[in-house]
Amino acid sequence: MEPALQHIVERVRAAAASATPLRIRGSGSKDFYGQTLIGELLDMTPLAGVTSYEPSELVVTARAGTPLAALEAELADQGQCLPFEPPYFGAGATVGGMVAAGLNGPARAAVGALRDYVLGATVLNGRGEVLTFGGQVMKNVAGYDVSRLMAGSLGTLGVIIEVSLKVLPLAPREATLRFQLDEAAALQQLNRWGAQPLPVNASCWVVDAGQPCLWVRLRGAVAAVEAACSAMGGERLDPATAAAGWAALREQALPFFARQGDECLWRLSVPGSAPPLDVGECLIEWGGAQRWLKAPAAQASRLRAAAAAVGGHATLFIADREQPAGAVAVFSPLKPPLDRIHRALKQQFDPAGIFNRGRMYAEF
Repeated sequence: MEPALQHIVERVRAAAASATPLRIRGSGSKDFYGQTLIGELLDMTPLAGVTSYEPSELVVTARAGTPLAALEAELADQGQCLPFEPPYFGAGATVGGMVAAGLNGPARAAVGALRDYVLGATVLNGRGEVLTFGGQVMKNVAGYDVSRLMAGSLGTLGVIIEVSLKVLPLAPREATLRFQLDEAAALQQLNRWGAQPLPVNASCWVVDAGQPCLWVRLRGAVAAVEAACSAMGGERLDPATAAAGWAALREQALPFFARQGDECLWRLSVPGSAPPLDVGECLIEWGGAQRWLKAPAAQASRLRAAAAAVGGHATLFIADREQPAGAVAVFSPLKPPLDRIHRALKQQFDPAGIFNRGRMYAEF
């Protein structure tokens, strides 16, 4: 066992023996996400590097501390990418943090979520045991696909040591169209396009400089993208302007995301066919399925009720800077059956409860 991994294993075993909480961390770019930060720091950045990459097989394996920028640069050199467009939220973002946070970029509705691209993982559990799940091909799982449990677990189940990911070739052609539509008309149009064989890869509706605006990105074969541009109409943006806009959306750098006073950033996950929710000015992604808004934490009940009324849920994505940690639940409460499953998984993977305690829910 290499020294960097041996050190991490020894730290975990000692923490388990003394019931000392550990806070698993890469660069800390996503420290804002989740309930509370508790425990002694367990730094994963020394465990870095791409250990296997087979461009012809569309599979890459990287250690948890590998900088996400370095991984994407290596993929780009081979004309490939992580199609779910993971947000960085900081220059030092790591592969392990990307998987643990489970966040996706603008293309998620078209290409699937990060968890859909996790083929295998090596994980250190709360007993200090190194476990390997999955592999490096899509169809190799018999029984429960444990490796994908790591996606979005916020480090509460174990320490991600290494992960294998499916990658895809870059699209041959890309185009972005802009339309002047109000919220209701934009949602209706997105649903109409969703029922047609169009290469829609991402969408964003936002009020920009006082004007409601819908951006739609097309990706795919040259002929398919050009035919869709002709059929859909709208204003075609120059590639540089479009690329900068989508990158700003992914990194939440658009003016919409600037918060003032006691405003928090909320993420509402709802069916794409849901109508406007009458909860305030939104930015809408994923064909209507992800809606961002700014509101004080005191409005948590109202926002969660509005999302639940259409079959969705609300997440407190970024809290007010002055708000005490844990004052408002970040995630919607689990229903009893899901709560039992979460607790049972936590007990199996981390019986002493040392990993990222309270990060997802206050109880575990």
